[in-house]
Amino acid sequence: MFDRFLRACRREKTDVTPVWFMRQAGRYMAEYRALREKHTLLEICKTPELALEVTLQPLRLGVDAAILFADILLPLEPMGAPFSFEKGEGPVIHAPVRDRADIDRMRVFEPEEGLGYVLEAIRLIRRELDGKTPLIGFAGAPFTMASYLVEGGKSSDYFRTKQLMWGDPASFSLLMSKISEVVRRYLHAQVEAGAQAVQLFDSWIGALSPEDYRTHVAPHVKNILQSIETTGVPVIHFGTNTSTLLEAQRDCGGTVIGVDWRLPLGEAWKRIGYDHAIQGNLDPLLLCAPPDVAAARARAVLAEAAGRPGHIFNLGHGIVPQTPVDHVKALVDVIHAYRHEGAA
Repeated sequence: MFDRFLRACRREKTDVTPVWFMRQAGRYMAEYRALREKHTLLEICKTPELALEVTLQPLRLGVDAAILFADILLPLEPMGAPFSFEKGEGPVIHAPVRDRADIDRMRVFEPEEGLGYVLEAIRLIRRELDGKTPLIGFAGAPFTMASYLVEGGKSSDYFRTKQLMWGDPASFSLLMSKISEVVRRYLHAQVEAGAQAVQLFDSWIGALSPEDYRTHVAPHVKNILQSIETTGVPVIHFGTNTSTLLEAQRDCGGTVIGVDWRLPLGEAWKRIGYDHAIQGNLDPLLLCAPPDVAAARARAVLAEAAGRPGHIFNLGHGIVPQTPVDHVKALVDVIHAYRHEGAA
């Protein structure tokens, strides 16, 4: 099997540095935009054949892994919080969770019951890619999911979420426990369906102080990650704005720690420890810069990795819609052409 990505996750030598991108399937690709003219985002997510089609689209760019096309918020609907994507607003939760009564009504469900269409998409993708490209599954982390639930959508300061966390910590803990159990079961089900690695996305965790992370978040994240690690598949633990949280994240679990662009990769890896693989960490907006600028910055990231086994090249967050497709292909070629002195 073409396993460059999986070997790097296990900190084994690879011929070149593997690369994939968060949001590598999406709005920057013309074929995806054409599909979106006929279908909503949720229709694509809920139709396994369409999710398969979109998952495969970016593989023509030469990336070393496919990531399941889905959305981190999909578990919210079967939990009892339906949502929609509104133009210009992003996701809108129709029944936000604001107090203990709201939290009590949230359901913990079995993945095949509430998210069977995602698991069927994984099975279809694996059949298509078997022996060619490994498949990454994923889920949203409890704090990120909770913040959407409590805020009712996106937020710039997480005011309601933090007030619930500080003002009623028992209720907040119950909410986090319910979400973490849903996510734990969901990721196990993805692995059973065929995902060869999984990533936990904690996109908004950088809004918290280290003390709040350790007190209110870490126990729930640890419950998920340590459980999934028993499956034997690589587990990527990713967050943004995590320069103050790296050690706490590492202690929660994950065989690979994903880092954003705000900290040099070499410094981040030293802090995390070389007994973990690392994923990252180019600023996503550099893909919109002149290709020679992006190439130079990518080579600087690779130099920070110093040829040490266990580096997976990625962005510090997802590809933005304005990104030219040819810039993505050019960057993949730069990564694969790079050779560390003395590397395999």
